[in-house]
Amino acid sequence: MSEIEPTQTQQDQTTVSQPLQTTSGESNEQVREEWTDYSFEGNAKLAVDDLDVHYGDDHALKGVSMEIPERSVTALIGPSGCGKSTFLRCLNRMNDRIGSAHVDGSVRLDDQEIYQDGVDLVELRKRVGMVFQSPNPFPKSIRDNISYGPRKHGEIDTGLIAQLFGRSDEEREANLVERSLRQAALWDEVNNRLDDNALGLSGGQQQRLCIARALATDPQVLLMDEPASALDPIATAKIEELIHDLSQDYTVVIVTHNMQQAERISDQTAVFLTGGRLVEYGDTDQIFADPRSQRVEDYITGKFG
Repeated sequence: MSEIEPTQTQQDQTTVSQPLQTTSGESNEQVREEWTDYSFEGNAKLAVDDLDVHYGDDHALKGVSMEIPERSVTALIGPSGCGKSTFLRCLNRMNDRIGSAHVDGSVRLDDQEIYQDGVDLVELRKRVGMVFQSPNPFPKSIRDNISYGPRKHGEIDTGLIAQLFGRSDEEREANLVERSLRQAALWDEVNNRLDDNALGLSGGQQQRLCIARALATDPQVLLMDEPASALDPIATAKIEELIHDLSQDYTVVIVTHNMQQAERISDQTAVFLTGGRLVEYGDTDQIFADPRSQRVEDYITGKFG
């Protein structure tokens, strides 16, 4: 008996679908390229093409491609171990600090390849700042936390020699500190205690200080790895409001395990699932109201993860 020829639809599905590892509770649904083909108005600030990351023998990210719009909030969601934080760290080459990490593919910032030879990583990380999961202020004054980066980069000088030669940038430093703290919605709470140790601030204040510290180097992109996961609900609400305000001037990419948070604050959402693949990417309203992937719907509704 002759073999039955596949229909054109079946052929198309074979062409665009990709096998995916699954975990307990997941179906073995195949990934479709159109689920991650996200179109938007305006310019892409970051463009990622066929990104693969290995940690030794562990294939952490597989063929991820996506564009991230400028001046917006992009949320990365998915269960633990799916590659969200790995992807985030690729956007300013933080994975370079991990000896076992090997990155293939392309990441372009304003159409400039950040993985080409000769890229100044210090300059890159000024343009693409990072805020980590737990607040990590320096054991210095609030003022020194903000001015540390610009001092390190030689952008302000308030040292003794500069003072002796009348070239001190104290006024410029003061303006920088105030501007950064205002942007982080912290100025009104700390303006009369700038010389106090930053470790004396509350957890939520410390996290906003870390955001202000990142803003002080005048970045274009802010990467945030679960910035509110260690905070109480009131502090979390302040961080979420701040992220919304910052997106008017900055491109924000945030990893979160809190799907309600992603729905509240993001313009678009990327869903990573088991196996290090991007499964679906689109407008946040569409992802949460009408996901195209059954596995994404199952994850969002709590059937696994």
